[in-house]
Amino acid sequence: MRVIVAITGASGAIYARKTLELLLASAEVSRIALIRSRYADDVMQAEGVTLPTDERIEEYANDDMWASPASGSARWDAMIVVPASMGTVGRVASGVSSTLIERAADVMLKERRRLIFVVRESPYSLIHLRNMTTLTEAGAIIAPASPGFYLHPDSIEALCLHVAERVVGLAGVHIPQQEWGQTEER
Repeated sequence: MRVIVAITGASGAIYARKTLELLLASAEVSRIALIRSRYADDVMQAEGVTLPTDERIEEYANDDMWASPASGSARWDAMIVVPASMGTVGRVASGVSSTLIERAADVMLKERRRLIFVVRESPYSLIHLRNMTTLTEAGAIIAPASPGFYLHPDSIEALCLHVAERVVGLAGVHIPQQEWGQTEER
């Protein structure tokens, strides 16, 4: 499976790290395209988050419109925007493709492939809600970074892992994870 991971400048870079760690732990994932927005690195630095490295990760500049994720013929299986800023959500919902993140998301929509936005904003404005509705109607999945407490997490890492597990599962990658009513070893 080939997955695009896009990191925007929204707070919550830990979700991107956890998502990448889970994708790399899966034998199903053969390749990851990593795209970071202009402010993603600033947010990661401010939040003290570093990303894992692996030979399966190919990084693309967000202004590289010739990159593989910009084309439907490249046949990426899924795209996860984590965390997703409301600016990115709004531009994609409006059909704007001025960056590689936006173009790759547009490609996933037009090709009817899995596209997940892990939004990290609160509260939502009416504009946010309408943009998320538009994306949902177009086939995307909106997965707010809202961790569950029913698994009795004992740390921020565990809270964020729960969200990342759900997101990776939504992308179609099968991973061991805790679920309501049962506990599976990680």
